[in-house]
Amino acid sequence: MGLLDILQQAIGNNNAEAHLDQVAQHASPGELGAGLAAAMRSDQTPPFGDTVGQLFGQSSPSQQAGVLNQILATLGPAAASALAGGVLGRILQPGQTQVTPDQASQLSPAQVTEIATHAEQQHAGVIDEVSQFYAQHSGLIKTLGGAAIAIALAKMKENATRG
Repeated sequence: MGLLDILQQAIGNNNAEAHLDQVAQHASPGELGAGLAAAMRSDQTPPFGDTVGQLFGQSSPSQQAGVLNQILATLGPAAASALAGGVLGRILQPGQTQVTPDQASQLSPAQVTEIATHAEQQHAGVIDEVSQFYAQHSGLIKTLGGAAIAIALAKMKENATRG
């Protein structure tokens, strides 16, 4: 059974969450990331910042650091450090360009929601970069809930039938 068949089955049965592991096994990170980005941009799901804050709250400290470092890499350390009232700037040491897991765990999901919201305002491409990061952590994607997963899988199906 190929990816398109799995996506068809997941969407057709209205049971996207149950098929997510199977989709993640058959899809490339790029395909999964594009679907996630579509879900994060959808007006049928919470705003990007809220979604990232939710995922951050469900993440391990190393995953938390990973998503923050993705935002830093996308915006550049100076711009990212100034976001959300300088929250990242306060935890980074002078000259430091990467957040450690210990530093990331000092931030709350609400602070990360604010960081992600401001990051999106600065650089809309941050949604794609963060989505690619989370595409490598399909276990976290499950915490988004059925609507977001269904949108992501529908976008993946649409992309697969075009390509």
